[in-house]
Amino acid sequence: MNHPRRQFLLMAAGAAALPAAARIAGAQTLATPPLPDQPARPLAERLAAYANSLRYEDLDTATIESVKTHLIDTLGCGIAAFDEGPVRICRNIALAQAGGGSSIIGTDRHATPDLAAFANGVAFRYYDLNDFYIGRLTGHPSDQIAACLAVAESERASATDLITAIALVYEINCRLVDAFDITTKGWDAPAFSLPAVALAAGKLMKLDTDKLTQAANIALNAHMPMGQTRVQTLSDWKGLADAEAGRDAVFAALLARGGITGPAPVFEGQLGFFRQVSGSTDIDVNSFGRRGIPFRINQCSIKAYPAQTYTQAAILASLDIMKQAGSLDRIVSIEIATARRGFEMTGSGAEKWAPTTRDTADHSLPYIAARTMFDGDITNESYAPEKLRDPRILAFMRKITVIEDPALTARTNATTVPSRITAVLVDGQRLVSEIDNVPGFVGRPMSRDEVARKFRANVGPRWPQQRTDDVLQSLWALDRAEDLTALLGRFAVQT
Repeated sequence: MNHPRRQFLLMAAGAAALPAAARIAGAQTLATPPLPDQPARPLAERLAAYANSLRYEDLDTATIESVKTHLIDTLGCGIAAFDEGPVRICRNIALAQAGGGSSIIGTDRHATPDLAAFANGVAFRYYDLNDFYIGRLTGHPSDQIAACLAVAESERASATDLITAIALVYEINCRLVDAFDITTKGWDAPAFSLPAVALAAGKLMKLDTDKLTQAANIALNAHMPMGQTRVQTLSDWKGLADAEAGRDAVFAALLARGGITGPAPVFEGQLGFFRQVSGSTDIDVNSFGRRGIPFRINQCSIKAYPAQTYTQAAILASLDIMKQAGSLDRIVSIEIATARRGFEMTGSGAEKWAPTTRDTADHSLPYIAARTMFDGDITNESYAPEKLRDPRILAFMRKITVIEDPALTARTNATTVPSRITAVLVDGQRLVSEIDNVPGFVGRPMSRDEVARKFRANVGPRWPQQRTDDVLQSLWALDRAEDLTALLGRFAVQT
């Protein structure tokens, strides 16, 4: 079916069990100098204690509003992607397992909470249109809403419990993103979803601090995603990796509830996360969101376009260049300047100039800039196979170079993701457009009306206006909802 056009501007094994050669290598590892002094209480325990102590009453009005906003936006993204091939495959796999009390969004059927978290997470992320957060790397915390919904429903949790869990999963994920850049060592951002989801799921299961700790230990040790997911030719897994982390973390919480223990201390241990993956740092859990301390969900942005974070401002800059040039035939060359991470993710590698998959194209600054200039927009249809093969676009992209500008790198933060496009015309004239942010970024947050407009664009082709109005009204009143299953059942898509 036709997808909506965007009508707005808008993530230790024991040595005795090893072979002799491995025991020697392990002994050498254990003999290396110790990590810097760590707080006496392991980080997993401190995160678990924070999760256990957080209450709905600790959330301020702005945070509750942000939870609703990000939930509405995420659900709309999931419905828009309902018919896409990878989404359908993952949904069918989840539904093939008998039993379960968690809704598969868009259907009237249910699955186990871990598989529902996976299938729904794939749909939410598929179009790369859901939210983002920039710390020391870029994450998509709304990917984890799928796990919160699945566990809340299966546990028959209250709506306020769900809201608290969503605020919690954002807080832990974003604070870990603030503390570490594991991408420089070849790991992928969904690593931070593992403890975040395990703790939010465990909280919805009403686990005590000890079992919450075990859930985080199991989740983090059992699943470490590699950065290969987001380099070279990108695959379906780009949109599935965080959903799989959510599935794994929900399962970890279920194991912990049953009494299974996990490796400890999972962060500070001799072969733990700090030594093997991230390097060491102290994380002050006392600075996390709580009554009187702002929550990180309020620093998360909502995307205006279905494209990678560092391309968002470049889309507006491309529209401006197109307007200034008058005719694209006048353009001889284009230089796109972006931050270091933007260059690494969207402007390096020959595949970015000849994308053959949607997943590569929506992470290609050359393609997105060229397609924007030709079509005047970026929508879900911008990545149709025939558009990727368009000879006009492929020829135009040869005029484009992408560079890192250290000044833009220095300015990039949670509120600003700048891009600059410079075009040289046939007469030598230089056109420049530099954009810092777009509607939906923290510096230009969407209003309720703008959030609703994006939601309508995503679900509009499937539902009559009155149904959309009713669903939106229910979601804005989420804190007063009495039955989460009934609420999620209203999302069933007519096929």
